[in-house]
Amino acid sequence: MNPPVALTIAGSDSGGGAGIQADLKTFAALRVFGTSAITALTAQNTLGVRGVHAAPASFVIAQIAAVLDDLPVASVKTGMLATAATVEAVSALAAQGRLPNLVVDPVMVSSSGDRLLEPAAENAYRHGLFPHAAVVTPNLRETEVLLGSSIRDRDDQHAAARALGDLGAGAAVVKGGHPAGNEPGTAVDVVWDGKETYELRAPWVDTPNTHGTGCSFAAATAAYLAHGEDLRTALASAKDYVTKAIAGGARWHLGAGHGPLDHFGWTRP
Repeated sequence: MNPPVALTIAGSDSGGGAGIQADLKTFAALRVFGTSAITALTAQNTLGVRGVHAAPASFVIAQIAAVLDDLPVASVKTGMLATAATVEAVSALAAQGRLPNLVVDPVMVSSSGDRLLEPAAENAYRHGLFPHAAVVTPNLRETEVLLGSSIRDRDDQHAAARALGDLGAGAAVVKGGHPAGNEPGTAVDVVWDGKETYELRAPWVDTPNTHGTGCSFAAATAAYLAHGEDLRTALASAKDYVTKAIAGGARWHLGAGHGPLDHFGWTRP
């Protein structure tokens, strides 16, 4: 029996912690055959991004088409799309119904603070890609950029999830960890499912090794959707997977900055 197939459309992280590398590790860990379309090369490590070389949008689409024309892709995850032209080109494919179970992680800024998206691409996300997504998964900082408002506490996080839903996605997750003033020992993401908001909760893991957390959560969601789980179950399963991956790598010393996750459960907390 064949494994389910998922496609990641994202940038390459030369340090191996995030982007395409994290996505393919996550797919493999969750027993999904991973395929990829690389949108950009980055020269980066745990300390930061030293350079970005974006692929032409036409070649990104050529990679996607090569996969879709040959393999039974059951879900798609987008990460770093880098340019407005690429966001628009991927949006056009999504509008044609060619990107099933689309999970959109609107990667804008790396964990080290480096910008990974052209400012002109923000509207392309809002009005082009989001309306075709099964779920969008921005973090707090990305959500503030997309909505043009600040998120100070859990109530703001709930309101932001609903506002993201108003942009047309089937569902929205505002990945939050712990906003100021709310339960510092608990990592809380807020989900808008099209009807109501609810919370994904897990113990907060005190570690600097969080590089690739957002990529891995979105990729895990896509993996579980590829296995046929409904969205609510897929999100809960992805939250559990990422929490364990963070805990597993919490005491690793790989690099001098934000280290990677334990995608394969090599270290049991």
